[in-house]
Amino acid sequence: MQADLKTAAAWPRPRALLLDAMGTLITLRQSVGHTYAAVAAEHGLTVEATAIDRVFGAIYRQAPPLAFPGLEGAELLAAERQWWGERISTALQQAGGVVAPPELQHALFERFADPALWMVYAEVPDCLARWQTLGIRLAVVSNFDQRLQGLLEGLGLTSWLEVVVVSSSAGAAKPSPLPFRQALHQLQLEPGQAWHVGDSPEDELGAAAAGVRCLRLDRS
Repeated sequence: MQADLKTAAAWPRPRALLLDAMGTLITLRQSVGHTYAAVAAEHGLTVEATAIDRVFGAIYRQAPPLAFPGLEGAELLAAERQWWGERISTALQQAGGVVAPPELQHALFERFADPALWMVYAEVPDCLARWQTLGIRLAVVSNFDQRLQGLLEGLGLTSWLEVVVVSSSAGAAKPSPLPFRQALHQLQLEPGQAWHVGDSPEDELGAAAAGVRCLRLDRS
């Protein structure tokens, strides 16, 4: 499924690009463990950042989808907070036997909504501007929650984006095709008229299931 640039050059020109967010457009300035440890310290708890970083990846990969079919408004926000609270509790417990009280879970959820913790990859603004100039419509399809909209606004990216679909409110997460189909529906385009750009196997599998060509980005 992974397409190289030579293969992509033979594809029909897309009318839209559906872009992943984390690892494609944006990334954290410092590790998850660094922020978890710092906020835990503010609550009088000690845990090593490196220990959190060692366990967090597996905890995240093994978690149920960040997706809540049929929920919206306050109920959706509560579900997002609970989902992340469970990941936070597990990470702190595995990293240092620390019990994360509800107020710490809440504080960490809010901290990661701060655009200052995030950065845009250096080439992204120029790419988005160039694609928009070429008449290519741009959307985001991400396994994320409602905080992403505020992050993209705070990081100065929303002026290029027509649509932002996050898994929590879409009711399904990649590799499900449903988030892609929602983005295409909002853009009023067919699958063959868009490409997806992402950095994970879930991006490839979800795009393929939706009938969308995928370019997989390897930032390593």
